[in-house]
Amino acid sequence: MTPYFKVAEPSELAPGGKKLVEVEGRAIAVFRLDDGFHAIDDVCTHDGGPLAEGELIGREIMCPRHGARFDVVTGQALCMPAIEPVTVHAVEVRGDGIYVAINDDES
Repeated sequence: MTPYFKVAEPSELAPGGKKLVEVEGRAIAVFRLDDGFHAIDDVCTHDGGPLAEGELIGREIMCPRHGARFDVVTGQALCMPAIEPVTVHAVEVRGDGIYVAINDDES
């Protein structure tokens, strides 16, 4: 069973908000959308840019370096220069916080 790690309190992220956290030495971007919380690697698959520093519009995050966009729910790369998806991590909201399980699957 994959362990979950507490990364924030729900009140820390307003709707449309984002937060950069570290889990097991890995940079993770956590987002609060209308449908709940989502988490992805904070690394653009084009050149390693910090996605959490980009602009979040709806469910799309734009890399601040070259403008690649990713769907924060599916991880799908939505435009060039990125063609590979970003890794998505499972999120659970419990009474005492937001928890993330690291997805180590490289597929």
